[in-house]
Amino acid sequence: MPDSPIVIVGSLSDPHAAAVFEGVRARGCEPVVLDAQRFPEDLPIALGEAPEDVVIEGRRVGRPAAVYVRSLYQNPAAYGVDADEAMKEDWRRTTLAFRERATLLSAILLRWEAQGAAFYNPSSSGHNITKPYQLALLQAAGLPVPATLWSNDPAAVRRFCDVQGAVVYKPVAGGAATRKVEARDLGDERLDKLRAAPVCFQELLPGDDVRVYVIDGRVVCALRIVTDAIDFRQHEQRIDPIALDDAVARECVRAAEIIGLRYTGMDIKADRHGRYKILELNPSAMFLGFEARAGVDIGGPLCDALVAHRAQRGA
Repeated sequence: MPDSPIVIVGSLSDPHAAAVFEGVRARGCEPVVLDAQRFPEDLPIALGEAPEDVVIEGRRVGRPAAVYVRSLYQNPAAYGVDADEAMKEDWRRTTLAFRERATLLSAILLRWEAQGAAFYNPSSSGHNITKPYQLALLQAAGLPVPATLWSNDPAAVRRFCDVQGAVVYKPVAGGAATRKVEARDLGDERLDKLRAAPVCFQELLPGDDVRVYVIDGRVVCALRIVTDAIDFRQHEQRIDPIALDDAVARECVRAAEIIGLRYTGMDIKADRHGRYKILELNPSAMFLGFEARAGVDIGGPLCDALVAHRAQRGA
């Protein structure tokens, strides 16, 4: 019987990767860690032409039973990457080196996925988590999403805001806070900044913020985030576990299936009629803070899911 280990992709200096590592070990499995922060400087990897020919730190991994992907740290701007000095010294060489590194690491994950390893979550779902594509997939499937415009066209932005009335804006890929569009934001000077980068404009949803965790087609928990801010990350007052209506829970499970995520923390928000709409599905959602604030267990069910695949392999 092949080794069929559980693999954790990410650095153990990341608290979430470390929590999953310890949770899997506590369940009687010794996981393999593909620490992308250590590669290539301090992590020896060898790939042959055969799909199963993957050796990490001298251990032939073969076909893993399950893979938890926290981060591949694929570019100099990625969270957790410290490449400032290298970029200042030679940005082109550093960028190319990251490309080489990312190419090899991505190839490992794609090989494992092609061999049937259970991924939480697969690299092949990467396009689906690109937000403009993600919402389009959900809308096409008939799931509730907010009216949204991604654009660098001032005329299109003004038309959208005129139709929607109350609108918020945020980065296309995320990172910065969500803010309400004010009258001054629609002036020529402000909209001229769209020449630098497109922006996401979205109908303002005034209702509850809810984070929903789905693992293997099951809602593990739903958490209402009490806040008086448009973006709950700016002023989070408390987090309360709630029970979702069956219809909303089914929509959340279906959304995860459509995007191709075995594990996700998705954000939904109620409109003025109390109807929840799906904002986004996060492919490697943080959970420790939510566990601590709300007194729920998310990491446990995630580790249970990973270990269950090893049991199915007969290891």
